[in-house]
Amino acid sequence: MAGSHARTREAGVTSLKRNADGIKKELVLRRRGQRTQSPLPQATLARSIAPPYRKGRRHAPRGDSLAVKTGFRVRQKERAPASRYSRVMPQSINPATGEALRDFPYLTDSEIETALTHASRDAPDWGARTCAERAVPMRAAATLLRREKAALARTITLEMGKPITEAEAEIDKAAWNCEHVADQAEGWLADDIVETSASLSYVSHLPLGTVLSVLPWNFPVWQIFRSAVSLLVAGNTVLMKHAPNVPECAERVTDLMRRAGFPRGVFQNLLIPVDRIARVIADPRVAAVTLTGSPAAGAAVAAQAGAACKKSLLELGGSDAFIVLDDADLDAAVNAAVKARFANCGQVCLAAKRFIVTPGIAAAFEEQLAEQAARLRVGDPLDRATQLGPMAREDLRQALHRQVQQSLASGARVLTGGTPRAGAGFYYFPTVLAGVTAEMPVATEETFGPVAAILRARDEQHALALANASRYGLSCCLWTRDIDRARALARRIATGGVFINSVSASDPRMPVGGVKLSGYGRELGRAGMREMVNLQSVWIGSPR
Repeated sequence: MAGSHARTREAGVTSLKRNADGIKKELVLRRRGQRTQSPLPQATLARSIAPPYRKGRRHAPRGDSLAVKTGFRVRQKERAPASRYSRVMPQSINPATGEALRDFPYLTDSEIETALTHASRDAPDWGARTCAERAVPMRAAATLLRREKAALARTITLEMGKPITEAEAEIDKAAWNCEHVADQAEGWLADDIVETSASLSYVSHLPLGTVLSVLPWNFPVWQIFRSAVSLLVAGNTVLMKHAPNVPECAERVTDLMRRAGFPRGVFQNLLIPVDRIARVIADPRVAAVTLTGSPAAGAAVAAQAGAACKKSLLELGGSDAFIVLDDADLDAAVNAAVKARFANCGQVCLAAKRFIVTPGIAAAFEEQLAEQAARLRVGDPLDRATQLGPMAREDLRQALHRQVQQSLASGARVLTGGTPRAGAGFYYFPTVLAGVTAEMPVATEETFGPVAAILRARDEQHALALANASRYGLSCCLWTRDIDRARALARRIATGGVFINSVSASDPRMPVGGVKLSGYGRELGRAGMREMVNLQSVWIGSPR
């Protein structure tokens, strides 16, 4: 038996040496740019290729121009475009250049188990604290956000291409939400007294426990705080599953929350692949799940949550209408339209995408919108003069161009733009299409990029019908000088929000969410705070 164990150990050592030699050979060939057909598992190769992470190390060795410029940790002196490497782990890619910045390993099964254990362990103590106690680290988080705004904004810009001025505004908004919820939570969560035949009856708002929050990449810091702030102050613990293309943002915010005073198990970054989400939802230690993303992702998560009899909250896509009636202030409407469509390179769920105009104003609106869009400055998102940066990923740019090309083939006309920009990065020129009909892809699908589709309506009623003729129902903008008329029309628009003579935007004081394929449930404001709590009815009879 002893001899058998010895032979097994010897064979194991020989196998490990063979694998190590194979990895070294594979890496040498890859770094020389040669293609190989390695028998080694892709995950093994990816872990070997990935640069090591050393806590506290901010820059690569002297002479690495990419690392010095970006501040991200990289090991090699020069990094090849991301497409040369297997995407078996999350990876930061600079959309302005297409170059890889840093690889991140997914959590192992044991690390996922540890995260769930910590969340479950800390949930009772965190939930038992008062609102005032839970608000203390949230206010500290707001202070840290403002203090570290420059570094965080730069990370946003490098990872997803948002112009630096917009990234800074995103940080400010996140800090505002932290403070607003901290100030209002005690009143929002106070018991509601209900008049009944009982001697006393009321509804309490109690924590659910641990909530999984699945997040998108387009507002990589704001989306974290839009979801997590109410969850945390309400007494829940949060497992954050962020988008795989913004892992550095997730890591930085997790570190900030720890320094703000949140216990380890109260807020955690769950860096896992999509195929692990269902297992986390099914885990009995997870009470609920929220998701901001595509309808396909929402349908999958809703099905998984339903199978586990757990609550879900979904904020999904949008194809928001921007209705301009004949009596609207044309200049104000056009200026707002540019902001509504091209902010964040058009990569916003809650943003105007279909511009519906009535006959008296249609021609002038088309001309002015195209002129202003063509003047937008496209360029390096780190340049403070840039107004339109790159799209976040190459696959998203390709999908957007397909929508444009198919719509042109169906009769739409290009007033400006309509093509990707040649060269490095994932840029797409600001685009305005006229002659769009309700059946074209740019009208029926969500266009997540800098493309404005203009539809002409016969009259006000037709404009309303076009606005409602969408599978989505997130928000709508309505432009007219007649406010009473606008308020009446708003009640006939099937969306979660209507913005009259304004641009759609989320606000910590107001709930945000949609209907139809745009999801269900609300975030932000009092309604958002009460979405993920246990509404406990308490009935007190007369003592005998």
